[in-house]
Amino acid sequence: MKLPHTGRALADAAPVPYWLDRPDRPDPLPRLTGAHDADLLVIGGGYSGLWTALLAKEADPDRDVLLVDAGTCGWAASGRNGGFCAASLTHGLANGAERWPDEIDELERLGRENLDAIAATVAKHGIDCDFERTGELAVAVEPYQLDGLAEDAELARRHGHDVRLLDRDEVRTEVASPTYLGGMWDRDRVALLDPARLAWGLRRAALDLGVRIHEHTRVTGLARDGGALRAVTAGGPDAAPGAVRARQVVLASNAFPPLLRRLRAWLVPVYDYALMTEPLTPAQRDAIGWRNRQGLADTGNQFHYYRITADGRILFGGYDAIYHYGNRMAPELEQREATFTALASHFFTTFPQLEGLRFSHRWGGVIDTCTRFCAFFGTAYEGRLAYAAGYTGLGVGATRFGARVMLDLLGGEDTPLTRLDLVRRKPLPFPPEPIRATGINLTRWSLARADAREGRRNLWLRTLDRLGLGFDS
Repeated sequence: MKLPHTGRALADAAPVPYWLDRPDRPDPLPRLTGAHDADLLVIGGGYSGLWTALLAKEADPDRDVLLVDAGTCGWAASGRNGGFCAASLTHGLANGAERWPDEIDELERLGRENLDAIAATVAKHGIDCDFERTGELAVAVEPYQLDGLAEDAELARRHGHDVRLLDRDEVRTEVASPTYLGGMWDRDRVALLDPARLAWGLRRAALDLGVRIHEHTRVTGLARDGGALRAVTAGGPDAAPGAVRARQVVLASNAFPPLLRRLRAWLVPVYDYALMTEPLTPAQRDAIGWRNRQGLADTGNQFHYYRITADGRILFGGYDAIYHYGNRMAPELEQREATFTALASHFFTTFPQLEGLRFSHRWGGVIDTCTRFCAFFGTAYEGRLAYAAGYTGLGVGATRFGARVMLDLLGGEDTPLTRLDLVRRKPLPFPPEPIRATGINLTRWSLARADAREGRRNLWLRTLDRLGLGFDS
């Protein structure tokens, strides 16, 4: 039977993240066994944990830092995302200006400094992650979205962003899609990179500075141990359990079931999905333009994000954000045929001139989201443990800032970062099940309905807006 063109395009797509499917990925480091002591234990080897370990060691080379991860460094969200490294610490300027109007200019300044520092770290440590500061192009694909772009541009300019509004012809000159009606190019506050190679580069830099890293080491429990904390780790087929006694602990497990029960009220894991094409031919590249290599996103509630890779592929992701009852997470949920088929169809609607192009990879991964869409922070165990979570998809850049906050919190001092309202306040909690799943699914339905009704938000969405609650990818 002949497959439809989306089926043919997906037929050979490997069900693994493109970024992690590399022959040059580093070999795993040994599992932790036996009893160990450390000044600082970092739990989690994604961006949050890696930045924390690296910054701690750079600040104090004599500090004994030990990092553990249940898998390998970068195997979860840090190695599965789109590679958009944004300056925003607040999931976009509009969200930040609404929630923290009195400190948004300071947060924007800190975000810009944070992106500059990431670029400097990549250069200093020779991290080969294809870092390029191309900016982001937001595109309107429905007439009603044009007013929203104009409002966003006005807000951005008031806060010092270098943005340019593009009309229909101008945006199609940048990237040739018949769906584009206008665009806004933010030229300098988003970089694109290879996310897995950033994680692997941070891992190597941390090891070079003397951080001890153990992979395939899952922490199963935390408890007080005199003036320190004791973390117990699971054993393996050929390894006994281990334990670490540390004066201080950073919890950087993000979407995964937290070791602190209190975090379960603030976090939900949401599955996001992406496709990667095979490399485009020169003729296909000419057909779409895209010579300035911006990251792209459309402006619907159920939005798509996409970008060109260094080897000339297109990553195309987003649209669906799937929550499973009871915060369920499982490897089989990383594949969702209905979403891949929808994404493939949307891809060829966006770029009909690329029909016949095939996808090489299809995958999913978990985003840690909270009701304010950006990270929240805190401490436990009398200040011996610090955490950051809830990045909601913008963690590629913001996790470095989060690492700085966690280290300041562990220091126990009043600093410019710990004084921020962003740091001191928590998001509103999600309700317990079954209300949690019902509310999230009603919100997803309402967002899709708003997209189909020229952006008109129903009573449910307007109520969430008034309460400062939400659900986003």
